[in-house]
Amino acid sequence: MKEIKAFIRQHRIADVLEALRDSGLCNAGAGAGCYNVTVSRVQRPLADADPTQQHFSMDLAEAVVQEYKLELLCSDDLGDTLMDLISQAAHTGQPEAGWVSVSEIERAVEIR
Repeated sequence: MKEIKAFIRQHRIADVLEALRDSGLCNAGAGAGCYNVTVSRVQRPLADADPTQQHFSMDLAEAVVQEYKLELLCSDDLGDTLMDLISQAAHTGQPEAGWVSVSEIERAVEIR
C-alpha cells in the first residue's frame, strides 16, 4: 500500500479533485484502489514564492503561502499513476507550485 501526499496551490485543488474523481480510481463505491482522500488547508512559511501568493499570518507573525494538503492511500499498483495524475492536474508552470510524494505503508488495517 502507498500513501500519497501533495501540497497544491489554492487555485488548483478543485482541478486535482476533479481529475481524481473523473479517473474513477478513487470512487469508493466502485471498489477502486484509492482510499481516504482528505484535503486540509495549510500555511507554508519560509516560502520564497511569488509575492502575489503570499499572505501575512497573524498566528505565525510572518508571510506565508496558503496551500492545500491532499492525502490518500492507494494500492501499490496505483501509486505512480495517481502521482502523475495529481502532478498534471496541479501544474501551474510556476516555480515552487507544490510537491507530490509517495511513501510505502508497511501495514494498514481498515476499521469497520
